[in-house]
Amino acid sequence: MARLARLAGLARSLALYHGIPFRARRLARLYAPFLRPGALAFDVGAHAGNRVRAFRRLGARVVAVEPQPDFSRLIAAIYGRDPEVAIVTAAVGRAAGEATLLVAERTPTVTTLSREWAERAAGDASFRGVTWRPGPRVPVTTLDALIAAHGRPDFVKLDVEGFEAEALAGLSTAVAALSFEYVAAARDVALDCVDRLEGLGRYEYNWSPGETHALAAPAWLEPHAMRARLAALGPGGGSGDVYARLVQR
Repeated sequence: MARLARLAGLARSLALYHGIPFRARRLARLYAPFLRPGALAFDVGAHAGNRVRAFRRLGARVVAVEPQPDFSRLIAAIYGRDPEVAIVTAAVGRAAGEATLLVAERTPTVTTLSREWAERAAGDASFRGVTWRPGPRVPVTTLDALIAAHGRPDFVKLDVEGFEAEALAGLSTAVAALSFEYVAAARDVALDCVDRLEGLGRYEYNWSPGETHALAAPAWLEPHAMRARLAALGPGGGSGDVYARLVQR
């Protein structure tokens, strides 16, 4: 039964991330200001590879980092022959090692390394019906190690289900631009991400709610304004991605 649920989850992710018309075009428009042809992107939490597709559409080189073995194999099946895509089957955290994934079989997009995040998310209406169970042990690398192996990225996409602040704790130098997920039920994770980035350099911020794939604010925000917006998220505030671009190291 678990295997059937996993196959159903894989099919769901494929339909969700590759089957919706015009999604790739919207993503390319969103990322175009950050990635020129030949730029380097890290897709951390690559899942089914739809961001890899958007980054390649822009002519960027991509390091796709995905800890779930079946999704890593899926990305390899699609991009394994592309010399501009490197695939790393690992999670990302503050230190190298190993960890146990908490897997949501039918909704594998919310698989996480954070038990605390899973417990808090379970109380949010948008996660109704999602259950997690201990999954495989997976290797954990760091952003610093990825930079040492592949070079400094022009853009980092972090979508690791409540482990974003832990991933940024493994980054010791500022990068030009990045995004990280926010979830209203655990908004302190996103606030910790802002704090971490401000320890590395001076950034300005914007955000993209839900799956709109567009920046919400007409002008980029100072850190205090982004913190205020995140802190004001109520229980029904949903999720989305915060975008940060470096102003000064």
